[in-house]
Amino acid sequence: MLKFATMQIQVMKSKLHCVTVTQAELDYIGSITIDEDLMDAANLIENEQVHILNKNNGQRFITYVIKGQRGSGTICLNGPAAKRVSLGDVVIVISYTAMDFEQAKSFRPWVVFPDTKTNKLK
Repeated sequence: MLKFATMQIQVMKSKLHCVTVTQAELDYIGSITIDEDLMDAANLIENEQVHILNKNNGQRFITYVIKGQRGSGTICLNGPAAKRVSLGDVVIVISYTAMDFEQAKSFRPWVVFPDTKTNKLK
């Protein structure tokens, strides 16, 4: 029988559910700029890998986080990712982590539901 206690699995760590794209900057190295208040609420850190799911067009892609101005509501896709969104698109931002199988059973991720009109915390 397999021992699952030593197995590592990927689980959702953090999620910003339904934030609105406020900017798209093609001439940039690449990343997503996120209001630092939202980063804190979702337990995201600068340079952390995130998956972006665009609810408007179905695009899914991977990039990394850059701190945006605190309280600004900024959600800006930079570099090539800017071509995957339009201003006003609603996206979901998810990060994952590896953890022990047994630990994952009781882990509770940070899930944040900001106001989609302002990207501010409710």
